[in-house]
Amino acid sequence: MKRLFSAGGVVYKFENDDLKILLISTKEGKIWALPKGLIEKGESPHETALREIKEETGISGKIVDEIGETSYWFVMDGKKYFKTVKYFLVKYTGGQIMPQWEINSAEWFSPEEAMKKITYKTDKEILKKAIEKIYEQNTKS
Repeated sequence: MKRLFSAGGVVYKFENDDLKILLISTKEGKIWALPKGLIEKGESPHETALREIKEETGISGKIVDEIGETSYWFVMDGKKYFKTVKYFLVKYTGGQIMPQWEINSAEWFSPEEAMKKITYKTDKEILKKAIEKIYEQNTKS
């Protein structure tokens, strides 16, 4: 069994007071998920999350909080992997959506749409926590 470590983020912005969440789709739009990727040697989870978001979507952001971690098993090419993903809350700072080769598309959704669209239960839990944090932070400011 191999262990893998990834980092990603829930990217958000406000458009005229409406919260928007960035999701990516893979496998011809069959899977909707949060942008994430493998932590490279010498890279912190923070750096990985921001790099992967930028690489996968063309969007830049800044980390405003930690959301949590998910872990899961998967099998690829007959090998078993255990993957841990650390997620951050990332506020949009700029850029246009330009999905790269491994991503079919990236789109902004309302929190309700994002919760319906997102494919994996673990991502849904992270997204739910993120949305709560966003509303908490924005009622404070």
